[in-house]
Amino acid sequence: MGFTITQGLMLVLLIASTMAVITARPFGNSINTQTSNKIIVGGSYHWNYGFNYIEWAIKHGPFYLNDTLVFKYDPPTPKTFPHSVYLLPDHDSFIKCDLKNAQRQGNPNQGAGEGFQFVLKNKQPHYFACGEHDGIHCRNGTMKFFVTPIDRSLR
Repeated sequence: MGFTITQGLMLVLLIASTMAVITARPFGNSINTQTSNKIIVGGSYHWNYGFNYIEWAIKHGPFYLNDTLVFKYDPPTPKTFPHSVYLLPDHDSFIKCDLKNAQRQGNPNQGAGEGFQFVLKNKQPHYFACGEHDGIHCRNGTMKFFVTPIDRSLR
């Protein structure tokens, strides 16, 4: 079974964004290297349908060990589509949006207020996706992204 064009393009994007995160250096004011950062996923757009989070992660990297990702999203109502945060186990699951072995980190109600927080504790890639309704927002390619945190001493 071969790759589809979409899977191939996602693989190229994944490799390119990993390289961008690893080689990127922040610009502007220097940041205290001994502290961690709180980063709102999606910036002012938060964690919502219709936003390209892969592109966001590429533009806002690098991410460092002990940084906190904050996922803010509205709680479900009869008029809104719920969101959640799943951590997928590997690259293949990320590409396919296969949630079978994923772990739910933030449920549909945890994004309200201050949002759901996830601390980047290891140097492995972290693959995130919205998992509601069998991951439909992940499968369309928008509500998913990954980060590979690096040690602050590598800045």
